Amino acid sequence: MLESRKTRVLEDRFSNKQPLTDAEARSLIKTVDRVLIARGSNVREQKSSETTLADLRGPSGKFRAPMVRKGATLLVGFSQEALQRILR
Repeated sequence: MLESRKTRVLEDRFSNKQPLTDAEARSLIKTVDRVLIARGSNVREQKSSETTLADLRGPSGKFRAPMVRKGATLLVGFSQEALQRILR
């Protein structure tokens, strides 16, 4: 999907080899205005100022993947619909 939309990836990181630290996640949240959190078929939108690290974690306690930032929006977890929406 990213290639067909000619989307440039600035950083590609595998969460199992280089897990995101809490400090990195906090910094990432500060760079956006809104956060979309995908859990199964549900996608919840919230302001970054209301987002906690716990919101970004999955049931295993690790940060959900993928995390995609485009402009002022961060998508956490996989949702094809939400990804298509932010890549418009």
